[in-house]
Amino acid sequence: MAKRDYYEVLGVDRGADEATIKSAYRKLAKKNHPDVNPGDKEAEERFKEINEAYQVLSNPQKRAQYDQFGHDGPQGGFGGGGYGDFSGFGGGFGGFEDIFSSFFTGGGSSARSNGPVPGDDLRYDLTLSFEEAALGCEKEINLVRDEECPECHGSGAKPGSSVDTCSTCGGSGQERVVSNTPFGRIQNIRTCSRCHGTGKIINEPCAKCKGRGKVRVSKRRTVKIPAGIDNGQVLTIRGQGGLGERGGPAGDLKIVISVRPHKLFKRREDDLYIDLPITFTQAALGAEIDVPTLGKPVKYRFPEGTQPGQVFCVRGEGVPRLRGSGKGDLYVTAVVEIPKKLSEKQKSLLREFDESVSGNQYEKKKSFFDRVKDAFS
Repeated sequence: MAKRDYYEVLGVDRGADEATIKSAYRKLAKKNHPDVNPGDKEAEERFKEINEAYQVLSNPQKRAQYDQFGHDGPQGGFGGGGYGDFSGFGGGFGGFEDIFSSFFTGGGSSARSNGPVPGDDLRYDLTLSFEEAALGCEKEINLVRDEECPECHGSGAKPGSSVDTCSTCGGSGQERVVSNTPFGRIQNIRTCSRCHGTGKIINEPCAKCKGRGKVRVSKRRTVKIPAGIDNGQVLTIRGQGGLGERGGPAGDLKIVISVRPHKLFKRREDDLYIDLPITFTQAALGAEIDVPTLGKPVKYRFPEGTQPGQVFCVRGEGVPRLRGSGKGDLYVTAVVEIPKKLSEKQKSLLREFDESVSGNQYEKKKSFFDRVKDAFS
């Protein structure tokens, strides 16, 4: 029977790159591996054919010879359809175990033992107001988690009943399985299929927990939120997560913080930012104005000639530092408000004022026209 074209065997075209050939081989090898198809002679033959094709097409020199001479090759052919020496796996696939790890439970490595298993971490999403996050608070949450069954004390067995050692694994929680493969006999260690890794057989399950050894409990608890916590940060409470198994420690409770935006303030790390409207007169003459903070308003003296958009720093009126002492700062942007409607008297006074002001008193205006003059001179 004539051999099939190697490119056809792998389902790739002749221009396929190395990555495409490797990907195609992985899929076909997993699908047709003898361990996946025990006793299937056709699958075994397909696996041999797939491996032979990959041995040639994954090697640049052999591939070039195959492209030129076909199956005959320059010196009598590329092999007789066996499994080859598998030397090609080391370079292209990252090792033999990497390829076939999905075929075997552990690929010859140890399965999970029946020793203590830590509990899973639990996630709780908590939304805070801007002030609660910045200043700290206490929040009551409803936590649903597994706890040790009070009836059987975690054994999973009905009180007074017996718990036997698993006869399949001898109490180890693991069983050894030997498979005959084209590579020889392969021994795998996997979790015991009868006791599921516990090493014990419960004859009469506990009525309360149905043999689980734990029950789902809903409890309300108070959580202290530290001042300065920010949006997206995680508060970890040790030992308040999922229940461990076989004496393992409980997992942790991970509280993920979400902070609602504030109507006035914006936050960047420990600093606060606010836009503060002031009048034209206050900006021109200077004024002492009450500036909002997260606590009581503080008085701040804006200097004469305050410009629109000018930023002032009020030290120590930001957010308490989560790690460390002290607070951040409050940055105040002056938003100078110009009245939209003026009386005739007000307009007259402003015109009189404008006529009395020299051009040198408008620094930006003077600078602008100086630049214009320089540009056209």
